[in-house]
Amino acid sequence: MAKGILIASFDFSTVAEDEFNDWYDLEHIPERQRVPGFLNCQRWIGVGEPKLSIATYDLETIDVLKSAPYRAIGYENISIWSKRVTSVCKRILRFEGEQTLPGDKVGPNDAGALLLNAMNVDPAHEADFNAWYDQEHVKLLSAVPGCLSARRFRATDLGPNGGSHKYVAVYHLASADVTEKPEWKASLDTPWTKRIRPHYRDRVRLLGNRYVRQARQGVRAA
Repeated sequence: MAKGILIASFDFSTVAEDEFNDWYDLEHIPERQRVPGFLNCQRWIGVGEPKLSIATYDLETIDVLKSAPYRAIGYENISIWSKRVTSVCKRILRFEGEQTLPGDKVGPNDAGALLLNAMNVDPAHEADFNAWYDQEHVKLLSAVPGCLSARRFRATDLGPNGGSHKYVAVYHLASADVTEKPEWKASLDTPWTKRIRPHYRDRVRLLGNRYVRQARQGVRAA
């Protein structure tokens, strides 16, 4: 059965960094880790953008987000702390989707970085776009040394009350430097890629390093 994913990204430059991290680390992620069907709950901080946060949640299926345990802590039932923090952050992306390629994999636990590409595509070129991604693009990037995982997702919540992007590709990397390798750059320079690129819409590209919680000054780490 196809795996699901939940992704949330914020610019948190308008909130105190220690509160933002405490909220995520001490309440928000632990709540979701207790929900049956949540598999990996991972955080990333933007490369060169220390106030950009990305959170990725691998799901047993997308239907986990319809379950009673999740609804008890999500959507209109998010905590007071969640409402306070998210109300002062700028949302970059929220995505709920089902994995289309390869379909049944979860992200590795040992990645040092994550690359995320979210986009829409001109409907007239959507079939060619999907063929390019599945038959060429993901295969080429997967073969680059340091690319640990490459997966594609299609949104399940598009609409006025849902997400803004239909497609997301997620790449777990040994480090962010993988995207600077000659092999990676060559994979982005094929004739098929050049044909498809003009038909992207609303593209969001996020590159983040693995988040590691830091002990506060004067506070002993647990």
